[in-house]
Amino acid sequence: MRALRNKRILITGGVGTVGRELVGQICKYHDPKEVRVIDNNESELFFLDQHYGHDNRVFCYLGDIRDSYKLSNVMQGVNIVFHVAALKHVILCEKSPWDAVQTNIKGVYNIINAAKENDVELVLFTSSDKAVNPTNVMGTSKLMGERLITAANATKLNGNGPVFSTTRFGNVLGSNGSVIPIFERQIKKGGPITITDLKMTRFIMTIEDAVSLVLESAKLAQGGEVFVSKMPVIRIEDLAYSMINLLAPKYGFKASEIGIEVIGAKPGEKLYEELMSEEELRRSIELDNQFVVLPAFRSAYHQISYNYANIINKNIENPYNSNEEQPMSRQELEKYLVAKKLINLTLGCDRA
Repeated sequence: MRALRNKRILITGGVGTVGRELVGQICKYHDPKEVRVIDNNESELFFLDQHYGHDNRVFCYLGDIRDSYKLSNVMQGVNIVFHVAALKHVILCEKSPWDAVQTNIKGVYNIINAAKENDVELVLFTSSDKAVNPTNVMGTSKLMGERLITAANATKLNGNGPVFSTTRFGNVLGSNGSVIPIFERQIKKGGPITITDLKMTRFIMTIEDAVSLVLESAKLAQGGEVFVSKMPVIRIEDLAYSMINLLAPKYGFKASEIGIEVIGAKPGEKLYEELMSEEELRRSIELDNQFVVLPAFRSAYHQISYNYANIINKNIENPYNSNEEQPMSRQELEKYLVAKKLINLTLGCDRA
C-alpha cells in the first residue's frame, strides 16, 4: 500500500469540486509534506490560497495543463500527481471539440511527459463513466486520456519511471454543474423541473466518497489499471420527485405545485451510464469497493503481477451499467440525499 504521508503531492484542477475536496482530505488525514495546486481559474485559486493561508504545506499556482513548460516547472520534486483538471461538460465539449482535445488529451500527454522528466512516483488520472463506449466528444477525449495513461505505463523501459493508473467514476452529486443544484434552483422558482428522459438512469456518489476512492486507488495502483468505483444507481425521474418532495415546502410550495417537463436528450447524452464495457469484463477483477480493469496492452519490458488484497471475484460476467443495476427506491433516495447532506432542509422559505 502506497502511503501519502510526508510526500510532495500535486493536484491539477485543484479548485474544482473534486480537486478542492482532494486537497482537504489529503491535508486533514494523510499528513503530506507539501500539496501543490495548479489551476487556470484565477478567482477560485485566490480563494483557495486564502483558505489555506495558515497551512504552510499548501501552495497554489496559476497555470494551465496545456502549458507543458509550466507543468514541468511546478512538478519539480513532486512524488505523487492527482490529475483532476478536465473539461467535463458534455454539451460544451460538443460545441468546442478542439478545446476538449487540447485539455483532455493533450493535457494528459503533457502530464505524462512532465512526470517522466521529474521522476514522479505515481500519476493517478481521474476519468469518467462517459469514457466507456463513448457517444460524445467529452467521453471520447477521456477515453483517449485513459489510453495514454495505460500506454505510458506499458512503455517504461525495465519498469523504471512513474506508475501511471486511472480511476473512473460516475456523477458526483453536488459538484459544480451537477443536477442537484440545477433542480433546486428550478424548485425555488416554482418549477418546472426539466429532465431529458424519464427512462434515464445514472450512477451517483458524493464528493467525499469519490475522493476517498481516488485516494484508495492511489494506494493500490500498480500501473496501467483502471479502477472503477462501485456506486448506487438512481433514476433521474426519481431524483426529481424526491427533491420536489423534500424541497418544495422549504421554498413555500406544495409538492403537487411543482411540475416536471421532459425536454429531450441533449446531443451526445446517454440514457444510461456504463462503467465497464463488455470487452473489459474478461480482464477485470472485483475488490471490496471497486472493480479493477487490467490493461489490455501489457508492457513488453516488465511484468506486473497485479496482486490486490480483498479480491472478491476474478470472473466478472455482467457489464457494470446503470441500466442493469437495481436503482434506489424514492424513499431510499430521499434518505440518501438528507444523510449525505446533499440538500439543506433548514434554510428559510423565501421564494426566488
